[in-house]
Amino acid sequence: MLARGSRRLAGRRAGALDVLATVLVLVLLVLAAVGPWLAPHDPYRADPATALLPPGAGHLLGTDDSGRDILSRLLAGTRATLLSSVAVVVLSAAVGAAVATLAAASPRWLDEVIMRVVDMFLAFPSMVLALGVAAALGPSLTSVVVAMVIAMWPATARLVRSVMRETMAAQYVEAARLTGMSRRRAMLRHVLPNSLDSLYVQLGLDVSGAIVLIAGLAFLGVGAAPPSADWGSMVAAGREYVTTAWWVAFFPGAAITVAAVAFGLFGDALRTRLDPTVVRG
Repeated sequence: MLARGSRRLAGRRAGALDVLATVLVLVLLVLAAVGPWLAPHDPYRADPATALLPPGAGHLLGTDDSGRDILSRLLAGTRATLLSSVAVVVLSAAVGAAVATLAAASPRWLDEVIMRVVDMFLAFPSMVLALGVAAALGPSLTSVVVAMVIAMWPATARLVRSVMRETMAAQYVEAARLTGMSRRRAMLRHVLPNSLDSLYVQLGLDVSGAIVLIAGLAFLGVGAAPPSADWGSMVAAGREYVTTAWWVAFFPGAAITVAAVAFGLFGDALRTRLDPTVVRG
């Protein structure tokens, strides 16, 4: 009975986390859509006379070293951060799924060649690869998206190809092949559609990782060009004032943390709902 009660309590806590994550994701998406219109001040207007004001009535989250309102910049940066993260995940998923499908539909030798190329990309840490590409392309949001897609598509390709390999061994696929269906047609009609569930589940988790990586690139100086209200750039600008004006770096860092955790929990909840092999304790 004690074990059963513990499982029920864990299930209730997990369910509460799922609801909280869903609410946070919805709030972030709404802020991304209407956030710039909710900003109480111009997020790009500098006013040296109000530089480094602490949180208060006029500026709820304070101002940065240029006198710009931090709350307004956070709201403006929500759209850029979330849209770029979603764009990275969608594009990398499309490229990875296309490469995996090409590999699965090809002769065995070509399949091996393609997957060895994928392994070569996976040998490089995502941050290092994205940093090198973004630095070569120059600081801009477009460069960050391109760099992140190049860094993230190999993992998607490996995941989808692994699921496809299992799906191809399923009895209904073998039965379709016995009826005379070609390998390519069976791949497009049966294998690919039934291999995408794992990809859909992975998308939520990948958005969380993309938010952190994009913020990391911006922190290192290869993100969107100033005066863009990018969360990572805001943290980088506030690192000089950690001891004297803590709010400059704290609130953008908190926004990155909340967004990453929310999408991570949402992806985990989605995996639990859609994947029958996952058992929640």
